[in-house]
Amino acid sequence: MQRRLILAALIVALPGAWVYTKAMARLAPGDPPVMAAPAEQADLIRVDKADRKMELWQGERLLRSYAIVLGAAADDGHKRHEGDERTPEGRYVIDWRNPRSSAYLSLHISYPDASDRAAAHAAGQDPGGNIMIHGLPNGWGWLAPLHRLRDWTDGCIGVTNAEMHEIWALVPDGTPIEIRP
Repeated sequence: MQRRLILAALIVALPGAWVYTKAMARLAPGDPPVMAAPAEQADLIRVDKADRKMELWQGERLLRSYAIVLGAAADDGHKRHEGDERTPEGRYVIDWRNPRSSAYLSLHISYPDASDRAAAHAAGQDPGGNIMIHGLPNGWGWLAPLHRLRDWTDGCIGVTNAEMHEIWALVPDGTPIEIRP
């Protein structure tokens, strides 16, 4: 039964994957998107883990909203240590970006902060890190129509490559990010 369901999902997704692949082929490989004008950039990112939603805000104006995937154990609460597959909760900032990451583009979230490190060390654990907003793993962009079927990251926030292209251009380094349970 499960095999039939997977086969049916692939049959449904293949036309969308072909269209998606054609659209992404127009993006120059290896060249990060050009940043949007400052008047168009976000000054806050809000993530609602329960609703699997990420919003880009500029003041009181909602710029964009995205359906997201999270860490495979995101519903188990705040990230506690390396390898727990949880997505952190709290207030952080986007502190650097990687145009050549193992996933299509990535924006680094400043987890762990001092309290995250202290809590992990008190438990005898490494807090982990390298928590990002990113697209799909390189070479797997064609899975965009299916990637939201389940949480699959190791604690990051995942979006489609086309969405990540847009997010990259709209979110400057230093942008605060609020990740809510």
